Amino acid sequence: MADKTASANDLARDPQRRIAAATAIGMNALKPMIHFQVSMLRMWADSIEKFAGNYEKKLEETATTVEERDKERAA
Repeated sequence: MADKTASANDLARDPQRRIAAATAIGMNALKPMIHFQVSMLRMWADSIEKFAGNYEKKLEETATTVEERDKERAA
């Protein structure tokens, strides 16, 4: 118990250690929020990639359909 009291008194006297402790507490509090935001960004990026893949597939299908229609008209 005496060690904790001495440590708390030292912390109260030294402003740099106080700032460092407050920063550490703040970063520990932010960590779960940052992880959540990163996971949301990953989901968003995956959705965009899926959309781009579907868009390219439909574009190719449309181009193939137009080419087939042009061949039928030429024949």
